[in-house]
Amino acid sequence: MPLPALRRVLTTASAAVGALALGLTAAPAQATAPLEYAALGDSYSAASGVLPADLTSPLCLRSTANYPHVIAARTAARLTDVTCGAAQTKDFTEAQYPGTAPQADAVTADTDLVTLTIGGNDNGTFVNAMIACGTEGVLGGGKGSPCKDKYGSSFDDAIDTHTSPALRSALRSVRAKAPHARVAVLGYPWITPAEADPSCFARLPIAEGDVPYLHALQAHLNSVVRSAAEETGATYVDFAEVSAGHDACQAVGTRWIEPLLFGLNIVPVHPNALGERRMAERTMSVLGLG
Repeated sequence: MPLPALRRVLTTASAAVGALALGLTAAPAQATAPLEYAALGDSYSAASGVLPADLTSPLCLRSTANYPHVIAARTAARLTDVTCGAAQTKDFTEAQYPGTAPQADAVTADTDLVTLTIGGNDNGTFVNAMIACGTEGVLGGGKGSPCKDKYGSSFDDAIDTHTSPALRSALRSVRAKAPHARVAVLGYPWITPAEADPSCFARLPIAEGDVPYLHALQAHLNSVVRSAAEETGATYVDFAEVSAGHDACQAVGTRWIEPLLFGLNIVPVHPNALGERRMAERTMSVLGLG
């Protein structure tokens, strides 16, 4: 090729490369929109008793260190947190307190992610069982299985009869509000060990034979929560394996759940700050977030 022609080709190519580079540098970077995240659920979601408290809703005993806040901070999500202590499944569609909107109202067509822990307060499953078994344990000096002997399958029967259909109904109400959102339903981390630990009686006054009884009750509730999640297209976050050895009988720094007596939280038998962080991390791992 003659020298003048070669120069024209090189000049044209150089101009084209320059224009391309200018276009690439001038084009704005496409920012990723933050996740629209709605957090629902009961005191295990709200982290009732964990400081610092969220003063925007004092009746709910909500903490700004709850697992929704941990997830939001680590994913840069835009969080709407309506978790509330003592919430039941009915509070998804009804006002829990005067002036408090139903929790499902926080979910919209723009919501990308929903997390929740719910079901443990229906029928007083946790509260009634813990009080009943704690009372029987103290009266019996920690021996035998007085709570199991007295209440038998009554707690389990209430879960099957009432909690199970209520869970499915509550989750359907969430799905109807945000049909395309990812919904994560968290199980409850272990409150008691699988077998009795005599050294724990002073902190968790449950009779030896009633420790596995309560453990089985919680496993039953979690299985019902799992089924409701699967039937409504939600993701179940299972804590059965990862929370083993982190129950309320363990030492500070190991336990995720505070004991009934001599615990560090003002609300006993609930997750502490460590438990909430671990619940967040497990949820993020299951969902592939962060």
